[in-house]
Amino acid sequence: MHPVCIVMIEDDEGHARLIERNIRRAGVNNDIVPFRTGTEALAYLFGPDGSGEASARRHLLVLLDLNLPDMTGIDILEKIKANTHTKRSPVVVLTTTDDAREIQRCYDLGANVYITKPVNYEGFANAIRQLGLFFSVMQVPENP
Repeated sequence: MHPVCIVMIEDDEGHARLIERNIRRAGVNNDIVPFRTGTEALAYLFGPDGSGEASARRHLLVLLDLNLPDMTGIDILEKIKANTHTKRSPVVVLTTTDDAREIQRCYDLGANVYITKPVNYEGFANAIRQLGLFFSVMQVPENP
């Protein structure tokens, strides 16, 4: 089994630290590669030529915030799921939005899990801790 790399796309540094701390607390030691903008994350996922071949044979799990400074998480989700090399990577949407239409749209586009960040930090920490346990048992398919 290949180790899964967690790609975290989250512009709020406080949330990013909290997410990482709780994933670690849940016993998950996988590499976490953080990005604060969609542009940087897409450059990593799709490589310098934009083909996505950079992610071929990578085992990735994407943690995606929908509200980013340079583009929407929906745009990123669409691009990940439309690319041959990244479409099998699970995407966990983490956001403060609990709009039912937006949640449905994320699932329609291929998001695997949608978690609403409670404004209450303890609730958010619990959700992330459960996510950490989810990661530790999850097998991610290799991208073609």
